[in-house]
Amino acid sequence: MTEFALVLPILALLLFGIIQFGIVFNNYVQLTDATRAGARKAAVSRHNPNPRGDCIAAVVQSVGPNMRAEVQSSAQCESTWQPGADVTVSASYPYSISLLGLFSKSGRLTSTTTERVE
Repeated sequence: MTEFALVLPILALLLFGIIQFGIVFNNYVQLTDATRAGARKAAVSRHNPNPRGDCIAAVVQSVGPNMRAEVQSSAQCESTWQPGADVTVSASYPYSISLLGLFSKSGRLTSTTTERVE
């Protein structure tokens, strides 16, 4: 029992760290996939009346419902919309990791994707 009582806080800290890192990594994967989806939509939408709006809508629709408001406010699509030009899509999302009040880290996850306009 004494050994378990000594090791339990370390194991709990490790377990909670793995869980929180997994959540942040999942958010990063969703954000990266969303910028890819937005870049692909933008690459084929140059004839649409509002290609930038279509691009941002594709980014927002590709993330989970809990991330949509924050991603919508940070999503950007930049291009001249000419054939062969590049379109750059970027978005960011805040993260925060706190391990039992002993360790805290926060910042923004950022993803950027560039594709050629067709």
